Amino acid sequence: MDLIYLRSFLEVARCQSFTKAAENLGYVQSSVTAQIQKLENEYGVVLFERYGRTMRLTSAGEQLRGMFEKILEIYDDSKRLISRQAKGNLEIGTIESLMGFYLPPLLHRFLQSFPDFNLQVKELDRSDMLQSIRSGILDMGILIDHPIVDDDIETTIIRQEPLVLVANPFHPLCSADAIGVQELGSHNLIVTQLGCPYRAALERLLEQNGIAYHIHSEFGTLEAIKQCVGFGLGIALLPHISVKRELTEQRLVTLPFNHSDITFFTQIVHHKKKWLSPAFRHLIELLAEPGDVSDSLH
Repeated sequence: MDLIYLRSFLEVARCQSFTKAAENLGYVQSSVTAQIQKLENEYGVVLFERYGRTMRLTSAGEQLRGMFEKILEIYDDSKRLISRQAKGNLEIGTIESLMGFYLPPLLHRFLQSFPDFNLQVKELDRSDMLQSIRSGILDMGILIDHPIVDDDIETTIIRQEPLVLVANPFHPLCSADAIGVQELGSHNLIVTQLGCPYRAALERLLEQNGIAYHIHSEFGTLEAIKQCVGFGLGIALLPHISVKRELTEQRLVTLPFNHSDITFFTQIVHHKKKWLSPAFRHLIELLAEPGDVSDSLH
């Protein structure tokens, strides 16, 4: 049974006229008459009676009118719900630096617009994140990396993410005007765990230049790395957003080191076949807004 028939029936009942109902609905009268006849055949009853120029619902028609109104109300509610996608789940994979220093205010804004959505955020390394996207375990990944190129994955670049080489304010490299790759081999490196893209890029750069280097410490948390750097145990390459507070408070300083191979981007990744619901699109729009979101953390 087509819902169009129900709407035509209710309009005829309201107008008490096939002609007027057809005009309001934008149909020819014969179409409305045929729709009502199909309803009558479906239920095996007469729905309208004519008394001279007056037309009114039969008792069966009266009973069906209330039911049809409820059916259409439920249908319209379902369309509004799905069109806005006001409820649901989003499984997001990300990395510590983004979850700790970038995403919280954006996720807060998202939940203000979609308060009934359930966000599940997991910390994953690059490899696990991309594999989870491919297999459909994750809806979205947000990471810092070189631009992701993959046959199954759609990538949206949000912004270039500055990486900085940081040290204790009294470190001997602080007096240098510029630091070359060669000079890094003479100092202790404090690094993130294996699987981190910017650690891999730094090590690859050193190896390509034939530079022997020494990793003093390896940690799974940025806080541990920053503490070690702050106590002068070594230098570290970290996203600027993760050390912004320490730099402002002068507990850490940036060293004058730049290299084209150390160019990374914050980006959103999802499966190319992923259906992007209104909520999903809204979150992408929030993430892609220009500006330094980390400012809202202070």
